[in-house]
Amino acid sequence: MALFKKSNKPKVEKQGAWKVLIVDDEPDVHTVTKITLSDFEFDGKSIDFVSAYSGEEAKKIMAEHGDVALVLLDVVMETDDAGLQVAEFIRKTLNNHLTRIILRTGQPGQAPERTVIVNYDINDYKDKTHLSSDKLFTVVYTGLRGYRDIQDIETARKKLETHRQGLEQVIDSTTSLFRIRSLREFASGLLVQISTLLHANKPSTQSNHFAVRKVQGRFEYLAGNGEYGFNTSDYLDLPEHILALLEKACEQQKSLIEHDCFVGYFKTYNAEENLIYLQGITAIDELDTKLLELFSNNITVAFDNLELDKEIYDTQSEIIETLGEVVESRSKEAANHVKRVAHLSRALALWIGLPNAQAQELFMAAPMHDVGKVAIPDSVLLKPGKLDDEQWHIMKTHVSVGQEIFSRSKRPTLKAAAIVAGEHHEKFDGSGYPNGLSGEDIHIYGRIVALVDVFDALSHKRCYKDAWSMDEVLALLVKEKGRHFDPQLVDVFIEHIDDVQGIMDKYPD
Repeated sequence: MALFKKSNKPKVEKQGAWKVLIVDDEPDVHTVTKITLSDFEFDGKSIDFVSAYSGEEAKKIMAEHGDVALVLLDVVMETDDAGLQVAEFIRKTLNNHLTRIILRTGQPGQAPERTVIVNYDINDYKDKTHLSSDKLFTVVYTGLRGYRDIQDIETARKKLETHRQGLEQVIDSTTSLFRIRSLREFASGLLVQISTLLHANKPSTQSNHFAVRKVQGRFEYLAGNGEYGFNTSDYLDLPEHILALLEKACEQQKSLIEHDCFVGYFKTYNAEENLIYLQGITAIDELDTKLLELFSNNITVAFDNLELDKEIYDTQSEIIETLGEVVESRSKEAANHVKRVAHLSRALALWIGLPNAQAQELFMAAPMHDVGKVAIPDSVLLKPGKLDDEQWHIMKTHVSVGQEIFSRSKRPTLKAAAIVAGEHHEKFDGSGYPNGLSGEDIHIYGRIVALVDVFDALSHKRCYKDAWSMDEVLALLVKEKGRHFDPQLVDVFIEHIDDVQGIMDKYPD
């Protein structure tokens, strides 16, 4: 998938200057060197001279200027070895192995050439008395060429390291994103990862990024930051120029980069079109583009997986809900009972701080709490009056039957359903059935469903009773704190009673 065409613009000539430091305690040496090299040019760049008249001054300049290409260094200045100390400072203290150092001395005996080059990492050694203008030109030219070549190698090395890290980031990012099962959470993570990949997450860049899905000609909001981080509508109201970019990506069915904006286009197997928009994209090169294409291909697969997961989830949810409704219908109870129990259970799980994944698992399992009633005879299940002892014993078996139905499954949702079916009639004080469990020995799923099932059952009419008022139901919950129900769950449930009522109103009988 080609993101954009490579530019065919003519190569721009290099501009600027090579910074050359002259270190010598004789002012005439500085003057002659500058005059001799006044017309010097290498690789389209002239020389910018910097002067130092002592070793200490040279050290200070080198510490402050990391872009010195070449040092023309005298040996004997304030001390007999001042120049050698400067060379050692550059290489060892500053750890600068890029700047080229040319040693110039009028007293070669003070610093033998072989010893100096071996011990001080000097690039060249010249006797001032034999250094003509032509030889000086050659020395400087050679030194700058070496600096340029090493600089190019270092730049290439850093770039390769950057792209190696980029490739690792692509692998790590797609691996982490593949673990996400929520579309909006996935879209939010995707924005972060592509922002990093395109260098659009720096403080200096404008972070107006968002992810959308095209639905019936409109762009449904998935995630965003900056101006789009607090969207309260299901759809984004976008400026014309951004809409035009999104429509262009949809029309061409590919990602694109225009100016400082990136639009990522990801189409799923069922023709859903997902797009991300990023502002503040800095210049990216060919390797950046390849990494982005690799990442984008993986993301398309991830979107497909999300769609498949959603299809499986929706199918499973519908089957479970339908089965729960069949059970409730047979027992002549409220049609929306299982829906209310599912939604109230998930809400209560979130209110007490359970992770979203567990709350969602409970949402799927809760409709199965009374599935064992399929084994209860109509004469018991539909009896309008109070059950006798024998009938009550039969009725209680629906818990064990329900647990047995799901106990052999290895699927997390059905294993959760086995817990819910088997423990939602246990009581916090240990007086429930079938196993007389108490306190936290009762799984949190069982404790939650025990509370919401009773709450909903009392709040609605049954074949054996009329509906209770809200005040009556809440009074019972408070009375049964620590006996039938987990006290913490009762407190949190009542604390959110307005939200509870909203769920009840959404799924009336």
